[in-house]
Amino acid sequence: MKHRCWFQCIDPECGETYDIFEVIYRCRKCDELLEVRHDESRLAKTGPESWKALFDDRIRSNKWPYGSGVWCRKEMVLPQLSDESTVSMYEGGSNLFWAERFGREIGLEDLWVKQCGNSHTGSFKDLGMTVLVSAVKEMRSRGQDIPAVACASTGDTSAALAAYCAAADIPSVVLLPRNKVSLAQLVQPISNGAIVLSLDTDFDGCMSTVQELTKRENIYLANSMNSLRIEGQKTVGMEIVQQFDWQVPDTIVIPGGNLGNVSALGKGFLLMEHLGMIDRRPRIVVAQAEHANPLYLAYQRGFERYEAVNAKPTLASAIQIGNPVSYKKAVRTLKEFDGIVEQASEQELADASARADRTGMFNCPHTGVALAVLLKLIDRGEIKKDERVVVISTAHGLKFADQKARYHQREIEGVTGTFANAPIELPNDVDQVRDTLRRVIDESHETAARR
Repeated sequence: MKHRCWFQCIDPECGETYDIFEVIYRCRKCDELLEVRHDESRLAKTGPESWKALFDDRIRSNKWPYGSGVWCRKEMVLPQLSDESTVSMYEGGSNLFWAERFGREIGLEDLWVKQCGNSHTGSFKDLGMTVLVSAVKEMRSRGQDIPAVACASTGDTSAALAAYCAAADIPSVVLLPRNKVSLAQLVQPISNGAIVLSLDTDFDGCMSTVQELTKRENIYLANSMNSLRIEGQKTVGMEIVQQFDWQVPDTIVIPGGNLGNVSALGKGFLLMEHLGMIDRRPRIVVAQAEHANPLYLAYQRGFERYEAVNAKPTLASAIQIGNPVSYKKAVRTLKEFDGIVEQASEQELADASARADRTGMFNCPHTGVALAVLLKLIDRGEIKKDERVVVISTAHGLKFADQKARYHQREIEGVTGTFANAPIELPNDVDQVRDTLRRVIDESHETAARR
């Protein structure tokens, strides 16, 4: 018997199932979200140590497509996919950065940052898009009528979709909120040949439109309500454990917007636990921007009531989402992983990002949200100094270079550049240069001594 997976309704009282290559996003019986389920009894026929050895042997190898951090786990991701239909850009395998200096400064002995932005299009979205676009290529090869793939996006999803579709020779359609994404994020799908529609709305408006569009046409939906995306994104947790020689960290802090990444993280850990590859779960912390915080507000009410919010503009534009599609999945994950939800203000996220940059990182604002929340939980004693903590960095800071420059020039409205480091303008005079350097270096030593 071969490995297999399928779509299944997340409502346990329904449990309706569908073929993994069927074009479907919600249960036809009860309209709930779907998730990908695997034949775990078949997976369990291979022992945990054998799985570990197989993944260690495959990852970063040149054996197509198994060197990918996603496809080295093909049996646990999308086993029915043919190798010929796989669209991969060697995603995954990103650096688990030991943030030793930053951890020391904030009182943590074992802090790590998973650099998911060190990827082909510069974000963790590559992990999910390789699975979704590969599935579409497989379906098209079987004769299914799928003329294009579409997504609503605040930047990173569109970049990943456009790049993978370009590699697969599949048309892509991107709906972006006008003037609400960075130039770098806008340029990526344009460069990869996507049909880019800039709509006069926010992300939630784009999401509503793309859902209607994909209901009525054969265009395939690529947002995270499509469970195939989650299958790729779940590998980030599996990869973290593999990078720690199969040891589980104590706490993982992850930024939350549309919340698919939260449920994906939990899904990977649960599968490893069920197969005996790990013997405990990490605690999962979801970090939200104060300007887009529906999950945080629901958490404050014990998840007894959920209300969408009108998301306000935030530096963390990729998580400026007021009505996250994967809310129910995220709540289920948080309950299973002793979860915490906290928020960060614009000042807090900008300062946390810049402060960590001073120790050798180059953070996107969404990672800044996670770092700011980490600081809050340390201050409250909810994260102890001897815990092994991993912060998920979702995108590369270069996508937000303009924003970072404005921070250091103190040009962001409402944000004081606490850690700003603007260039010092001087005449080309060696004496003035020497005197200025002495003063600045002395001040730097004094600041370090006060810490």
